[in-house]
Amino acid sequence: CFLSLQKREVSNFDYLMYLNTLAGRSYNDYMQYPVFPWVLADYDSETLNLTDPHTFRDLSKPMGAQTVERKQKFIQRFNEVEKNLSAQCHYCTHYSSAIIVASYLVRMEPFTQTFCSLQGGSFDVADRMFHSVKSTWESASRDNMSDVRELTPEFFYLPEFLTNANHFELGCMQDGTVLGDVQLPPWADGDPHKFIFLNRQALESDYVSAHLHRWIDLIFGHKQHGSAAVEAVNTYHPYFYGDKMDLNNIKDPLIKSTILGFISNFGQIPKQV
Repeated sequence: CFLSLQKREVSNFDYLMYLNTLAGRSYNDYMQYPVFPWVLADYDSETLNLTDPHTFRDLSKPMGAQTVERKQKFIQRFNEVEKNLSAQCHYCTHYSSAIIVASYLVRMEPFTQTFCSLQGGSFDVADRMFHSVKSTWESASRDNMSDVRELTPEFFYLPEFLTNANHFELGCMQDGTVLGDVQLPPWADGDPHKFIFLNRQALESDYVSAHLHRWIDLIFGHKQHGSAAVEAVNTYHPYFYGDKMDLNNIKDPLIKSTILGFISNFGQIPKQV
């Protein structure tokens, strides 16, 4: 399949779906939902330039290392092993989890009910809801040390999840903004279909095709764990590595339920392929 990708016989989207399936990810499991990368870093321009490398996210680095400053902070965390951590790692949150998936797709059923269920029966505080592509990128790539989320496949084919067609009352932000449709970058001209078209075009671009293997190494490959992951600033809490833990050998039911609850709430690293 990789040779087919190199020969352009299969799209980048299809290849990523193939890898997700091999790694045990599925649309049927929110805790192991297919994970896709942020591919763009430009959410400010009026026109998207897919021939400029600066338009794109650095696919060789995880979301926690997209800026030098943030990368250094996570390296410092790893080296210091903060007192509230039970294990040495860069990240205590994950790039894909049930709540991340449901928050992205909250404007569509059945994700609306799933999100509310995970939130204890209601929507989250409006300022924490997914409301803007740009602000979500800035949070995950730069501003929020507890946010390293990636994307879901829907960002590349489903414009409907960006509109509040069901007219859910999602709340009002502190600045007075009433939440409705997701705010799109200027180059999308307020059109969800154009956003999806250009985001998919970016995914299939020459730049991404030439660098996508570096992201695959981080998520599905040899930089997923071990010394290569440490060097790549790509280590997560041990509980996230579900397939590396033998739960059958854990006799204490409290510890076992804690680990399962951790995985359920915060995400799970894909199986290495």
